[in-house]
Amino acid sequence: MIKLRKNGEKAVLVIVTFAAFSVALTVVGCDQGGPESGPMVDRGDAKMAAERIAEAEALYEGREDLNKARVAVASLRQARTADYGNYEAAWKLARASFYVGDRTDIKSERDDLFREGTEAGKAAVQLQPDKPDGHFWLGANYGGAAEHSTIANLSSFQDIKREMEAVLKLDESYHGYSAYLGLGRLYLQAPRLLGGDSQKATDYLEKGIKLNPNHSLMRFHLAEAYQENNRDAEAKKQIEALVALTPDPKHIAEHKDAIEKAKKLLEKIETHRR
Repeated sequence: MIKLRKNGEKAVLVIVTFAAFSVALTVVGCDQGGPESGPMVDRGDAKMAAERIAEAEALYEGREDLNKARVAVASLRQARTADYGNYEAAWKLARASFYVGDRTDIKSERDDLFREGTEAGKAAVQLQPDKPDGHFWLGANYGGAAEHSTIANLSSFQDIKREMEAVLKLDESYHGYSAYLGLGRLYLQAPRLLGGDSQKATDYLEKGIKLNPNHSLMRFHLAEAYQENNRDAEAKKQIEALVALTPDPKHIAEHKDAIEKAKKLLEKIETHRR
């Protein structure tokens, strides 16, 4: 009995000591963090993330070569792995994923990239909801996925519309007023049953061109909207204006894309006139 009592006393002493130690740790934690600091978050390796982002940016500048854009995506994945709370890594991954997804001919790659771009865009919006980058590239990836599968449901339409309208509220001029391009494409490509409206598309794209006359893709899609509304003469004028543009050096790849698409649209218009 004496032995049992002694063992019990030792057990109680261990429990009391452990409890006191736990309280002390809690107090120290509060003193170090301050009353408003909140929980500590492991931001990971910020230095490595910054290096991968810089590497990806240089590659993305050469995105006319699609393989460079693919490597940029890989570098930005590494940046996010190194520092998952990095806003720049998140929105730039969404941007690069959209660029490759929108141009690849490989269906499985396209689907994977739009999915990855959507997740990265959502992460960017959660990290910095009051900045336009995440909203814009999230909306772009929603739109890319919907375009290549045909907008299949009302939620896709509303998702894209919500993100582009958020960009207009936060910074109308973001990416050369490209939220107007996003909304124009949405209304132009969506089935009428789900909200598609070629006149609304035209209105958004015309406004975008007034604000940024040198936006190559905006001019192409405005020509497309005019053609959709049987305004072939105005469509041809937009194509002529596009061909005459001096492209922004930062968007040579997009300008060349617009020119190629415009040539095909012009062929379609000429065939329609015969």
